[in-house]
Amino acid sequence: MNNKQRWMGGVVLLGGGVLLAALLLKGQNEIQQERQQGPVQTMEAENKEAVNNSLGSLTVDVETEKRLLEQQRRDREKAVAEQEARAAEFLAMQQQAEADAARKAAEEYAALNAHRLGQQSSDNIPPELVDDEQAKQKRLAEEKAAAQKKLEQQKLAQQKNNAAAEAAKKEAERQALAEKRKAEEAQKAAEARKAAEKKEAERKAAEEKRKADEAKKKAEEERRVAERKEAEEKRKAEEAKKKAEAEQARKLLEGEDSKQWMVQVALAANEANADAVAAKLRAKGYKVTKSPTSKGIRIMVGPSKDREAADAARKKIASDASLNMKSAWVIDWVPLEKRQ
Repeated sequence: MNNKQRWMGGVVLLGGGVLLAALLLKGQNEIQQERQQGPVQTMEAENKEAVNNSLGSLTVDVETEKRLLEQQRRDREKAVAEQEARAAEFLAMQQQAEADAARKAAEEYAALNAHRLGQQSSDNIPPELVDDEQAKQKRLAEEKAAAQKKLEQQKLAQQKNNAAAEAAKKEAERQALAEKRKAEEAQKAAEARKAAEKKEAERKAAEEKRKADEAKKKAEEERRVAERKEAEEKRKAEEAKKKAEAEQARKLLEGEDSKQWMVQVALAANEANADAVAAKLRAKGYKVTKSPTSKGIRIMVGPSKDREAADAARKKIASDASLNMKSAWVIDWVPLEKRQ
């Protein structure tokens, strides 16, 4: 009966150890999956946020960007710490379960030996019980070695997981630092572009102002030139007026105003011939004057305002072949009523 109880207790203990190992393995797998998924999701979220931040880097200032990156770093550290705490908790639970199982087995084995030693002497122990006890001791030693090996493997796996988590943490920090540096570079580029645009705008404004000043100076210079030209023309007009007035006064003093410059075209023997010549000239639009003399009737065109105008009229009459008056000449003629 005692052997059956011992075997049943061993089977129950073995089954509990297997179940506990399965639960612990499942917990380790879940922890590993969470650690593998956590950094990936965190990195994806960080990448999306970094893209959004890079797109809005022109409107978010540097201090706000620093605060956002610092908050992201704290969140990542908190998530990694929570994962490590959960892994440590599972490992502690596993170690405690293994220690409890080993302690319980040792207690049962010690109680069994004490009971057997108290009731039987070593000479009365059957050989099959000795063999059974040796097999049990061997089995317990193998189970303990297997449990120890499994514990070492789990510790090694935990160390690998910790190393992977640390590597993921460092990679996340590296990417965060790279994104931060990229955001700072984008901010600097935006500030440099704004400074360049401002400088270009100032240069254009200065150029426009310079052109406006030059145009204003040019207009002012043209105005001054026009004023000088107008003043010069006014001066010349006044001088010409004064000169004409002086010439008029001189003519009045010298009696030249009584003279009229005429173009004499012919000297007719009688009135009929004079009328015929005069008719030809009037048909051409000339103003004709007849004046009788002792030698005949003088036929003249004019008067003209001065000798130059009279000479121009003479040339025109002489060049007209239809008139045939090539011997016309300019005379200084005084009307009869003005003669003294």
